[in-house]
Amino acid sequence: MGNAMRGVIAFIPSERCQRYLVGDLKEMPLDRTLDLSGHQLRRLPVTVCIFDELVKLYLSDNNLSRLPDELQGLRNLQLLALDFNCFEELPAAICRLHQLTILYLGNNRLHRLPRELRELKELNTLWLETNCFTDFPKVVCELTNLKTLHFGYNQIRSLPKDLRRLEELKSIWLAGNLLTEFPPELLEMHSLAVVDVDRNKIRQFPNMSHMQGLKLVIYDHNPCVNAPIVGEDVRRVGRWAALSGSFPFPCASEPPPSAFGSGCCLPS
Repeated sequence: MGNAMRGVIAFIPSERCQRYLVGDLKEMPLDRTLDLSGHQLRRLPVTVCIFDELVKLYLSDNNLSRLPDELQGLRNLQLLALDFNCFEELPAAICRLHQLTILYLGNNRLHRLPRELRELKELNTLWLETNCFTDFPKVVCELTNLKTLHFGYNQIRSLPKDLRRLEELKSIWLAGNLLTEFPPELLEMHSLAVVDVDRNKIRQFPNMSHMQGLKLVIYDHNPCVNAPIVGEDVRRVGRWAALSGSFPFPCASEPPPSAFGSGCCLPS
């Protein structure tokens, strides 16, 4: 059946029609991975939930806004991809998938997370970029096994002090938010290797040379008057990154173009 007819069927939320969109699902995939991305699904057929040995389930780029309670039966699931959907609330069943290690929730409409998310003790990678958060969800601070956190392109202005509890966190991606100062909490998180604060509103960067695990700092597209001071082997991506030191300028003013010559990237 053609794409036009599939598009019509996608708007019919009945179990039978949604089951048609995913095809004939009768046997567990040999690699224990099921990819239903881009199927125009509005409901996840309950038949998917019978494969209780599934390890990876990809549901990206659909039209999902809820999931059946039966999903919690996928007790061996380690990766769940729900990015590019229509979720405004996190389905409760997800918080009962206790073996999850990777959860993709980017490009949805989420504005808060339930406290039950803290039950995902094994979670080490969480993607929440491009949602509708105006406050950083404090429950994330209870995911103490977390190593990678993507939280770019939301609308947060600060981070909670409890973020320091994430002692295993290696990389944090905060690009495209509304931060006006570099989050002081990050300066106390010595496990961090990657910090991305690109495209915020930060004017002053601190000395980060004490962060011994740091490998990469991305701070481009901020109205900054200095570059962060970092250790010798740390790569900086942003204004004046190739120059030594922090290159501060007095009175928080912009540097004159003559300070660097014609090849330097200056504020627009």
